[in-house]
Amino acid sequence: MSKLYYSIAEVAEMLQVNQSLLRFWEKAFAPLINPHKNAKGTRSYKEEDILVLKQIYYLVRVQGLTLAGAQKKMSDSKSQVATTQEIYTRLTQVKQELLALKNGLTLPTDIPDIE
Repeated sequence: MSKLYYSIAEVAEMLQVNQSLLRFWEKAFAPLINPHKNAKGTRSYKEEDILVLKQIYYLVRVQGLTLAGAQKKMSDSKSQVATTQEIYTRLTQVKQELLALKNGLTLPTDIPDIE
């Protein structure tokens, strides 16, 4: 991430969710997610907001928690959730890289025996 502010469309694309879900999560996790809104009501998300949204995504979509469960987890141990979510993200990236390497490898059929 390199911009100061991201539109709701950009954030929705990053997380692969609908914009309406982001607005819903914004209401459900109101004190934690606070995007800037201009006079027209257009939302601009900071990197901090996006990190919280990634944590919520992890709790709800990956861990399968209800919104109430995710809210409790975020209020009880936000730093632990952030760490766990970051580990999950890194491991997922490593898995994707390994699968890409695996798919790119072709083994020769005539491998000589080494004795």
